Amino acid sequence: MSIKGKSIINKTTFINSKITATISISLVLFILGVIILLSLLANNLSIYAKENLSFSVILADDMKEADIKILQNKIEGSSFVKSTEYISKEKALEEIKGELGDNPETFIGYNPLQALISVKLKSEYANNDSISVIEKKLKQNTNIRDITYRHDLLDMVNKNIQKIGLALSLLAVLLLIISFALINNTIRLMVYSKRFLIYTMKLVGATNSFIRRPLIFSNILMGIIAAVVAMGMLLFLVYYGSQGLNNFSALISIKSLIIVFAIVILSGVLISTIATYFAVNKYLKLNRDDLYHI
Repeated sequence: MSIKGKSIINKTTFINSKITATISISLVLFILGVIILLSLLANNLSIYAKENLSFSVILADDMKEADIKILQNKIEGSSFVKSTEYISKEKALEEIKGELGDNPETFIGYNPLQALISVKLKSEYANNDSISVIEKKLKQNTNIRDITYRHDLLDMVNKNIQKIGLALSLLAVLLLIISFALINNTIRLMVYSKRFLIYTMKLVGATNSFIRRPLIFSNILMGIIAAVVAMGMLLFLVYYGSQGLNNFSALISIKSLIIVFAIVILSGVLISTIATYFAVNKYLKLNRDDLYHI
């Protein structure tokens, strides 16, 4: 075979190995991105769930509408409150009629329900300890008869969120370690194919940094391309999820996507740089005979 033919075969083999390595790294970064995306989704879901748990401020029967409005505005202005809604006795009765299909006023002879203000808290205050403090503070107002909320539901939501968060965090750390190992092995194989070139460059007097630099830059570029491919797959996944799930767009914000993409591209660059640096250093320390036995 001619030298030109061998050159074409070597070039084709090199390009194929680059493409294979880029695809492999893209898949690893995609899986890493999915786990990070799920972690952020779980965090946003926990905030969404907590902020949609409400407690009821039961009002005195003789309280005037003007006083109710003043009280509602005062509660809504508190640092721990996300939103409030006033539910009159009449509105509460309509809701009960819709749920039960009957009017309890017909059997009892009067409307047994009480006017209330439904309060939704900010997520950081949606726990039993914080609500107990808030309850004591609000009950100082004599127009408030009682405050009711589901202690058991609040506890269950917080415990489940903590378990999910811990599981996803451990999974993310584990996957990061696996990602590093897989990308490191892929890059080591590529550097291995250039071990004789590295040795030849050493013979002609090239410094270690001079030998490392083009290999590191080449693999950084490969890491960036792989990260871009992984981000494209993640965008498709998010788009598909937004089409199939209600309120999905409310749980995954642009800020969350930017965080995921930043981590993916940073992981691609950092892992490629570190893996190339150590792989090249390994072959820089070997003599010619050792290169045939590794």
